[in-house]
Amino acid sequence: MASVTLEGISKIYPGDVYAVRDLDLEIHNGEFLVLVGPSGCGKSTTLRMIAGLEAISEGTLKIGDRVVNDVHPRDRDIAMVFQNYALYPHMTVEQNMSFALRMRKSPKSEIKERVAWAADLLGLQDLLKRKPKALSGGQRQRVALGRAIVRKPAVFLFDEPLSNLDAKLRVETRAEIKRLHRQLNTTTIYVTHDQEEAMTLGDRVVVMCDGLKRQSDSPLETYQRPADSFVASFLGMPPMNFFEGTLEQADGHLWFANEDARLRLDDAPVEWLNGESRRPIVAGIRPESFEITNADGETASAVAATVLVTEPLGSTMDVYLETKSGRRIVCRVAAAHLEEGQSVAAHVAPQAIHLFEPNQSGAAGSPTRYGRSLRAQGELV
Repeated sequence: MASVTLEGISKIYPGDVYAVRDLDLEIHNGEFLVLVGPSGCGKSTTLRMIAGLEAISEGTLKIGDRVVNDVHPRDRDIAMVFQNYALYPHMTVEQNMSFALRMRKSPKSEIKERVAWAADLLGLQDLLKRKPKALSGGQRQRVALGRAIVRKPAVFLFDEPLSNLDAKLRVETRAEIKRLHRQLNTTTIYVTHDQEEAMTLGDRVVVMCDGLKRQSDSPLETYQRPADSFVASFLGMPPMNFFEGTLEQADGHLWFANEDARLRLDDAPVEWLNGESRRPIVAGIRPESFEITNADGETASAVAATVLVTEPLGSTMDVYLETKSGRRIVCRVAAAHLEEGQSVAAHVAPQAIHLFEPNQSGAAGSPTRYGRSLRAQGELV
């Protein structure tokens, strides 16, 4: 096992195109770290630089105490699991799993012992003589895991390994990867665009966008206290609802107000007003933070709206609403009978409202144009 340290790492392509920009990251010994973000954010490029499959343009990469910028991939003591499994079709499962050890000319007794150990760990004992074409997608992925495990590397690298599996197999294999990490306790860096994978697998989640690190924190902290509105909008399904409005003080409280609602903010410091009576602000509310009631009830700290569509999910349902101004929002609430066209009030508790600094030219609903979270930072920035 070993730590992995990235100091000012950048990947620059011709034309001064930055795929990754000035990335500082410390992955601790035995940690399971997930790099997550949309396509093109730089997460896979970062992983490939760690693996040695991409040259580093700027910065320093260490595995343990050793600088490995110019070290060949096979000498970095890492094992990588790819999205497409990368199994040799003419080899059996046993031969695929033992390939790296045979290339190292490890003793036959050691190879046999390690393959048997990995096969037992992954439930592959009965498949060792089969070739990849005779395996299901889930079995092929387990063979790819086994091929990495037998090497007993210092660091595991996973590049979107579950994206080719169906939904049920993804859940099962995800649990398998988590179980393996707990047993092996090997430093693991995992790349995915799937937020559910990131939240369930990682000890820590690093959210990336446009080659930049936007937040690095535990999954729960990242979800509950997003550093900016991009992180807030990316993590969560359905995504967070955003409202443009003003921050103002009245009756001894701070309030968020716009044409659709007037919401009390219990935790917002008066200093956020910067001595002004009101100022522009963006409020973010997650779908599950709403409670829907009839519009003829109490509407304080609520958004008045009309039901557009309901999507039953069993014990819960997603309700799509249209506000008075024409804005569309989504709420995830307990299953109930709601009719299209029904007037409702979507209530939200003050502590569930996230505040973001708006960009002067920011457009409503744009997830990348708002500044850092005021709630997360405690001050305007």
